[in-house]
Amino acid sequence: MHVSLWEWAILGVIVVALIAVDLFGHVRRAHEPTLGEAARWTAFYVSLAIIFGVMTYLRHGGVFATEYFAGYLTEYSLSLDNIFVFIIIIAAFRVPRIYQQKVLLYGIIIALVLRLIFILIGAKLIEQFIWVFFIFGAWMLYTAIKQVIDGIEEGRKRKAHEDDAGEEYEPTLVTRLVSRVANVTDGYVGDRLVVRRAGKTWITPLMLCIITVGTIDLMFALDSIPAIFGLTREPFIVFAANAFALLGLRQLFFLVDGLLERLIYLHYGLAVILGFIAVKLLVHAFHGYDMLTAISEPSIGVSVGVILGTIFITVVASIIGSRRYAGQETAADKVASIEPRERHEPSIGDPDDTPAPTDE
Repeated sequence: MHVSLWEWAILGVIVVALIAVDLFGHVRRAHEPTLGEAARWTAFYVSLAIIFGVMTYLRHGGVFATEYFAGYLTEYSLSLDNIFVFIIIIAAFRVPRIYQQKVLLYGIIIALVLRLIFILIGAKLIEQFIWVFFIFGAWMLYTAIKQVIDGIEEGRKRKAHEDDAGEEYEPTLVTRLVSRVANVTDGYVGDRLVVRRAGKTWITPLMLCIITVGTIDLMFALDSIPAIFGLTREPFIVFAANAFALLGLRQLFFLVDGLLERLIYLHYGLAVILGFIAVKLLVHAFHGYDMLTAISEPSIGVSVGVILGTIFITVVASIIGSRRYAGQETAADKVASIEPRERHEPSIGDPDDTPAPTDE
């Protein structure tokens, strides 16, 4: 696949333009998106991703377009799992509903930068060393097994009517370091990230939450980047699929956060997808050393069929199975009900013994 510089430029302009629209059109005016607004913007981002796939078909042919759609579907599915963690983090920081858009958008910007770096490194590695596919495949297999374990654990808690909203969150190393070395206000100051108080610069819990959401995506990137490289070797397709999946994540959060935890079998569905990609990666790696050549590597058409079929079965089974838990309050329900109070206990770390500073 030969990608011209102008194609990268156009993709970059699209990504920057969409971020600018969100920054100056949505996040600048703090508000809680309505269900209709979230639905319209989610449909817009999905439509944009589909249009990009059609343009890829017209420009580069059916094989690369199919690789793109397979990658996009995989990244979008993994994004749903990301939202689970975002809900836990936002609940732990008790971010008011009207400020949650800002947390998600800035977190997505950080994630895009980190993933671009990962993609460029990953592309260079697989271009030079075939053994990298063994590592990617083994990691995907481990991740698939972990998804099954997480699904079993969540099922156990669901049956026991346990509520762990906000309790499973543990600050990342970066978040702990920042909270120790920086002055952190003891409450939210509107939607501000940094304030000046008593001649010093203070960061707010909102800034800490953004740092956490952004850095936690390092963990997600370790799963999603090897997964999509199992479907395509083209950095352009990998980044495009990641970009369109992530850019629509903010509105998807508000569209499905109340319904997301009804996808009770999502972990098992992701385990099937990641397990399939793991096998595909390992077979490709063995073929590179003329081993196991009797086993055919699944084609991209088969890959799309497996991904679509798994998503469909997972959603249908979850809708049917979740009826028995319809009355339970979820973490998403609590996140959606957080009031915009400006003063409360610190969202992270131990309370400071010194009195809170006063605004200058």
